[in-house]
Amino acid sequence: MYKVKKQREIIDRRKIFGELETIAANSDLKSFKQRAEILKRLKAVLEDGRNVIRARFEESNSGQDAVFSNSFLIDQIIRLIHDFALKFVYPLHNPTNEQRMAVVAVGGYGRGDMAPHSDVDILFLFPYKQTAHGEQIVEYILYMLWDLGLKVGHATRSIDDCLRMGKQDITIRTNLLESRFVWADEEVYKTFRTRFMDELVKGTGLEFIEGKLSERDDRHIRMGDSRYVVEPNVKDGKGGLRDLHTLFWIGKYLYRVNNPLELVEQKVLTRKEAQGFLKAQNFLWSVRCWLHYLSDREEDRLTFDMQRDIAEHLGYTDHAGASGVERFMKHYYLMVKHVGNLTRIFCAALEERHQRKPLIRFPARFFGTKEIDGFQLRNDRLTVESLDVLKNDPIQILRLFLVAHQNGVGIHPETLRWVTQSLKMVDHKLQKDPAANEVFLEILTHRDRPDIVLRKMNEAGLLGRFIPDFGRVVAQMQYDMYHTYTVDEHTIRAIGVLNQIERGELAEEAPVATRIMGKVISRRVLYVAALLHDIAKGRGGDHSELGAEVAEKLCPRLGLSPADTETVAWLVKAHLWMSLTAFKRDLNDPTTIKAFADLVQSQERLRLLLCLTVADIRAVGPNVWNGWKATLLRELFYATKDRLSGGLNADNHDSRVARAQQDLREALANCDADWPEQDIEDFIDRGYPSYWLSFDTETHVRHAHLTRDAKANGADITVDTRIETDIDATEIIVHTTDHPGLFSQIAGAMALCGANIVDAKILTLADGMALDTFFIQDANDEAFNDKSKLEKLRETLEQVISGRIRPSQELERRQIKDNKHRTAVFKVEPNVIIDNKASRTHTVIEITARDRQGLLYDVTRTLRDLSLQIASARISTFGERAVDVFYVKDVFGLKIDSRTKFLQVKETLTQALQNS
Repeated sequence: MYKVKKQREIIDRRKIFGELETIAANSDLKSFKQRAEILKRLKAVLEDGRNVIRARFEESNSGQDAVFSNSFLIDQIIRLIHDFALKFVYPLHNPTNEQRMAVVAVGGYGRGDMAPHSDVDILFLFPYKQTAHGEQIVEYILYMLWDLGLKVGHATRSIDDCLRMGKQDITIRTNLLESRFVWADEEVYKTFRTRFMDELVKGTGLEFIEGKLSERDDRHIRMGDSRYVVEPNVKDGKGGLRDLHTLFWIGKYLYRVNNPLELVEQKVLTRKEAQGFLKAQNFLWSVRCWLHYLSDREEDRLTFDMQRDIAEHLGYTDHAGASGVERFMKHYYLMVKHVGNLTRIFCAALEERHQRKPLIRFPARFFGTKEIDGFQLRNDRLTVESLDVLKNDPIQILRLFLVAHQNGVGIHPETLRWVTQSLKMVDHKLQKDPAANEVFLEILTHRDRPDIVLRKMNEAGLLGRFIPDFGRVVAQMQYDMYHTYTVDEHTIRAIGVLNQIERGELAEEAPVATRIMGKVISRRVLYVAALLHDIAKGRGGDHSELGAEVAEKLCPRLGLSPADTETVAWLVKAHLWMSLTAFKRDLNDPTTIKAFADLVQSQERLRLLLCLTVADIRAVGPNVWNGWKATLLRELFYATKDRLSGGLNADNHDSRVARAQQDLREALANCDADWPEQDIEDFIDRGYPSYWLSFDTETHVRHAHLTRDAKANGADITVDTRIETDIDATEIIVHTTDHPGLFSQIAGAMALCGANIVDAKILTLADGMALDTFFIQDANDEAFNDKSKLEKLRETLEQVISGRIRPSQELERRQIKDNKHRTAVFKVEPNVIIDNKASRTHTVIEITARDRQGLLYDVTRTLRDLSLQIASARISTFGERAVDVFYVKDVFGLKIDSRTKFLQVKETLTQALQNS
C-alpha cells in the first residue's frame, strides 16, 4: 500500500487518464486543439513527476530509487499516450491477430536504469509485419514523446525481425536481452521472449561472453584504460556502470537471472560479492544522477567542477589531511576498484565453469603439471587445496602471488576468494615475520615487471593489509590537474617505470637513468624508496618529511640494514629536491649546483635520486614527462656529479670563460662563412663573462651569425626559431635593442599565440642589444612546431616589440573565458618568495599562482614597473599551479638589499596576482 502511495505521488495514471478523457469529451476542441491540450497536460504531469523524483533524491541520495522512479514515470506516460490514442484518436474495437502490438522498453530503459536525462529506448513489437493501424499508433506515441522533449530511440519490428537482427548484431541482441514489457498486448511480448531465449540465447553463451568482453576491452582503451583518470566517465569508464552492465548481461544471458542476488544461487558470486555489486551500482547511479541534475543534460563525465559540487551534495566534508572532494573521489575510486575485483572474479569463474579460453596464455610446459613450488595447478591456474591452507599458514598468501608471477600463471578464482577471506590473518604477527617480509621484498624487487603482481595484490586488498601505511593511500587522490592517478596507482606505476629503466626499455626517453641504473649499489634501497616515496600523502603535513619517518620504522621490519634504512629515509625525504632544483633554478649558476651537491653529498645518492625522480615524474600521468624535463635533470645530474668529484673546483671561472671564447674562435675560423678575425673579436668583446658560461659553443656560433646578419641588414628586430625535437621544445631567440619591459612584451606576444614559455635566459650584450633566448611548448607540452603558428608568432613578436600591438586588452578578454572553464574551480593561493641566498649575483623571486593564459605577461610587467631587470627565468607548470622563478637585479645591476624594497616587491607582486 505504501509503495502504491509513493508511486502515485510521482504520477497517478488513472486520475490523469480521467482528465484526458474530459479533454477528449469537449466537443468545442478540434483535433489539433485537443492534441495541444493533451500535450500541455502531459508536460505538466511529466514536470511534476520529475520534481517529486528529484526532491526525493536530494533527500535520500538513493540512485537506485531515482533511476527506477524515472523509468516508472516514463512507463506511465507511455501508457497514457497509448491508451488515449487507441481509445480516442485511432480506435480499434476488434483487432485482428496481425494488429496486436506490444510496447517494449529496451536498453537502459529496459533495465529500469534511467538517469534524469537518459534516452528513452522503445521497441514497438508486432507478431508479424506492421499494419497501417499499428503505424498510426506508433507515430502518435513517438510524436507526443518528442513534443514532450524526450530523447527517444525507437525501432518497429516483428518478432522474426528481432530474432534475425539479434542473431547478426550482438548490440541488438544485448538490447533485446534486457527488454521489458511496458504496455499493450503482453502475449506478443511473451511469445517473443520465449523464442528469443530458445532460438537465440540457448547454446550461444560462450560466443556472447567473448563478444561482450571484447566490446568492454575496446571501450576501456577508448576511455583511457585506467580506473584512475582525473575526470572519469561514470558510465563508460573502466570500473563504471557499463562494466557492471556487462557482468549482468553475461549473468542474465547464461543463467536467465533478473537480479544480481540471483547469481548467488548459481554460485557465480557469493552473497557478499553480490551485495557489493548492488552497493557499487547504487553509488554510481547516485553520482550519475547528480551529474545529470547539476548539468541539466546527459553528462556522464565527472569533471573537476562537478566533483566538488557532487561531493557537497553527497555530504562529504573536509577532514584533517583531506578535503571533502578528495574523500568523495577516494570513495569513487574504491568503488570502481571493487567493480574491477568483481569483474576479475566473475570472468575467472566463467572461464572455470564454461571452459572459456583464459585471458592469459600460459606456458606449454605447465600443461598437465600438478604442482608448482607447493601449490597445485588446476586448469592452468594456481590454487591450494582449501581455505585452511592459507589460514593455517598465512605466509602462503604472499607466496601464492610470488609463485604465480614467477611462473607466469594466474590464480584460481576460488583461491582468490579464499585470499580475501583470509586477509584478517595478515596481522601484526605476519607483518613482523622476517620470512614473510623477505617474500614481499622478493616480489617488490622482482626483475620482471613487479608492478603487475603488486597491482594484483593491491586489487585483492593484500598489499594494504601487509603494509598498513600503504593501505592508507589506497584510492587516495589529490584534487588537482597535475596528478592523474590515485597515490597507490601512481606508486605502483613508479615501481613499474623503475623496472622499465632497469630493463633498458626507456633508453631513448631516459638515457642517463638507464646508463647509471646498473651502477646503483643497492636495488633494494631504490625499490623500497619508490614504494614509500608518497606513503605519507594525505596526513596533513609535508609528505616527504612524514614519509621519511614511516621509512625509518618500516625498513627494519622489511629486513633492511641500518645504513640502507637511512638511505631509503633520505630518498623519501629528498625525492622532490632534484626536480624542484632542475625546474626552478638556474643551472648555470654555481650557487645552485653547490647547494644541491651539499644536499646530496655522494655519487651513490645522486644516482639513486635521479632514477627515483625519473620514475616519479613519468608515473604522474601521460605527457607529464618530456624531453625538456629530461634535459634539465641531465644537466643537473652531470653538473652535480662534477662538483662531487671535484671537477668544478679544478676549473676556475676565468679559465672556463677563456676556453669558451677560444672554442668559438676555432669554430668560426673553420666554418664555411667568411669570418675575419676582427669580426670574431668584436663579437667576443660584446659578451659579458656570464654569457660565455651560459651557452655551449654551437649556440655561441649561432648567436654570432645572427647578430652579424642583423647588423648587416639593419634589422631592428630579429627573431630566430629552432625546433628542438629531442627536448620537446622550440627555441626562440629575440635580438633587438634592449629596453625596460622587453621580457614582458615578449611574454605577452607568446601568450597571444598560445605558446607556453618553459625557460628563459635574458642577456644584454655590451653594445646595448638584447639577445634573449626562450624555450616554448604548445598546450600539449610538446615543441611549438607548426610552421604557420611559428610564422604568426614571429609576426606577433615584431608587432608587440615595435608597439603596434598591446597584448593587455586581448589577454584580458581571454581571461574572462578562462574563468568560465571547468578547471576554474581550482584555487591556488598566490605566494611570493624572495631569496637572496640562492644566487651569488642575483635576487631570486619565486612566484606561485593559478596558471592561466597571460600570467607570465602580468608578472613580468609588474617586475618592470618595480624597476627590476630580469636576467633569467625558469617557468614550471604543475597542472593548475604555475611556479615561475626569476633571477633579477635592480636598476643599478645589484641584488635587492633594502628591506623596504623587499616588502614593496612582495606586496606589489602579491597584489597583482590576487587581482588577476
